[in-house]
Amino acid sequence: MKTTSPTPKSALLSLKRLARLVRGLQKEGRRIAFTNGCFDLLHAGHVDYLQRIKRRADVLIVAVNSDASVRRLKGPGRPVVPARERAALVAALKPVDYVTIFSESTPLGVIRAVRPDLLVKGADWKAGEVVGREVVERCGGKVLLMPYLKGHSTTRLIQRIQQARRRPA
Repeated sequence: MKTTSPTPKSALLSLKRLARLVRGLQKEGRRIAFTNGCFDLLHAGHVDYLQRIKRRADVLIVAVNSDASVRRLKGPGRPVVPARERAALVAALKPVDYVTIFSESTPLGVIRAVRPDLLVKGADWKAGEVVGREVVERCGGKVLLMPYLKGHSTTRLIQRIQQARRRPA
């Protein structure tokens, strides 16, 4: 029996299909926001971040790092959750319209293909370091650095789980 992915087909798109869709949406005058990340162990900080981005755009696109990409960024033992499941969880969130998975170390290829009106990264980045900034600004878009919800991170969540497991019952 063939298992199917839990990700809604309408939300998880190939990069080629996503780029075509975005062109049509932009022709209709829709404002496209883009962000990316690992989204490993989804938490309240992720939800808050995505909700705040969506308030600034008509359409929110999220690029999720592939498993190999997460391992390069975060090290062995990560991700905890496989890419297609992480993409399904992100796609199920109300503010998110479309999701794509990318395997490169940075989302530059996705940003070049999508050319969003708004590129959003966490405020822990410096504006000059945001991958894709030049592409977005050259196309007339803007880059927004948005603060994260304090005290929420996947790394911190993993540490709390590990500490809880070490405590005697």
